[in-house]
Amino acid sequence: MHSYLRAVGFSKITKRSSIEQIIMDVVETYDEKYVVEDHQDGIFAEFSKNYGCDCGITVCGQYDEDNQFHVDYYFPFFRGTGITTQENVVIERHADKESFAGACDDLRIGVTLIFYLQNAAEYLQQRGREEMLSGNPPLTLSGLAREGKILFPVEKDKEAVKVERELTKNRNHLIAAARNGDEEAMESLTMEDMDTYSMISQRIVTEDIFTIVDSYFMPHGIECDQYSVMGEIIDYMLFKNIITGEEIYQFTLECNDMLFDVCINKADVLGEPQIGRRFKGIVWLQGQLHY
Repeated sequence: MHSYLRAVGFSKITKRSSIEQIIMDVVETYDEKYVVEDHQDGIFAEFSKNYGCDCGITVCGQYDEDNQFHVDYYFPFFRGTGITTQENVVIERHADKESFAGACDDLRIGVTLIFYLQNAAEYLQQRGREEMLSGNPPLTLSGLAREGKILFPVEKDKEAVKVERELTKNRNHLIAAARNGDEEAMESLTMEDMDTYSMISQRIVTEDIFTIVDSYFMPHGIECDQYSVMGEIIDYMLFKNIITGEEIYQFTLECNDMLFDVCINKADVLGEPQIGRRFKGIVWLQGQLHY
């Protein structure tokens, strides 16, 4: 069983026979289908069906010589809104199956974002075409979460928010310069990190860590596409899985000056969501490239 099925409203599925019925439903009554006929191992096909608002299950496999479809794997998906980044993205195939991982360096986050590619068949169709090389395709990131907490916001005045955004902008310029070998930028970043460490060391004695740290986005555990995140809730909505009736939250978060969406089962959320409050949880990061 896929451990993130509950995030799209299938928390009650515990038997293989149940998921096999859903897989057959996806293949027979799909909302989207992509077929790659010139694939090296035969005809590769990808079926997707929505069971909620932009979330559902994707089934991938191949057709044999008798035109019979054989399932290779499936995964729950949640497609976010908007464009998260237009930085250069590197795609690599997983070793065990025809699925792909993507990597993207975004200055706002400070770490290399590694995500699970949602539209593998579309990528296979586009791969090798000359127009792919003309620019970076826009990327939409989203996440599935198995558990999460709602935290109160950090009180800030307008002037503090303005100053913080200016500092973030300057830091991004320094990081970009440091990547190009600018030694002065490297030295400035080092001094800035030392000042930050000193400030946190003093404040942590009397304050809670989540009043000092407003948001974060950092790797979690061994799997490279799972992240521990905390961000401000910009918008949210509640909808139901059309099969199970389970309620699902969709959050739009601002995290380290980056906007992306997270999908989570309502039963797995501790607290009452409100715009302006913060969401904290561990997400499986997914991405969709737009060609």
